[in-house]
Amino acid sequence: MGGTFEPLKGGGGAAIALDEIEISILRSLAVQLLELIGPGAGEPAEDADPLAALFAEGPSEPPSDPALARLFPDAYGGPDGPGEKEDPEELRARSAEFRRFTETDLRTRKREDALAVVRSLDGLTPAGDGAAVLELTGELPLRWLGALNDLRLTIAARLDITEDDESAVLFRLPDDDPRKPMVMAYLWLGGLQETLIETL
Repeated sequence: MGGTFEPLKGGGGAAIALDEIEISILRSLAVQLLELIGPGAGEPAEDADPLAALFAEGPSEPPSDPALARLFPDAYGGPDGPGEKEDPEELRARSAEFRRFTETDLRTRKREDALAVVRSLDGLTPAGDGAAVLELTGELPLRWLGALNDLRLTIAARLDITEDDESAVLFRLPDDDPRKPMVMAYLWLGGLQETLIETL
């Protein structure tokens, strides 16, 4: 293993060797993602009635932060979307209604994914060669996939990256460009995500 996910022997999961710096970067990014997602407006307390939580309403307006807007996009695109010839106001109203009943659950799932990354990294201790092997089994591979995707979306929003930019701009940044470290993190996370998908 060398910085990419590989299938566990016998199947049923994935493993990756991470050094201390990689562990620290992944953990830091996951913690920042947790801080960005936050507890969520209207999210019930832990001791709240579970039945009432099923009917709890979330926010109806999209987030103003571009990164959060990318993590929690409108369900219905604008009037230029494929096959969408509806009134923009009607689309906004439908998106608001959908958001009210789904964003709280989505926010909770994204938080749980990021927490799973932090907790699994906290259990790692690099050995004498400076690397630790992380093994993901059960639901952890899917949790990691979700968190890696959310981290990439967040970084892309912060760097104002679109899919069209990826090949044209990202690989050509000079070393003194202040965006270079985040671009390198973005590309590295993409490699992790791709190899994790391949192992599954």
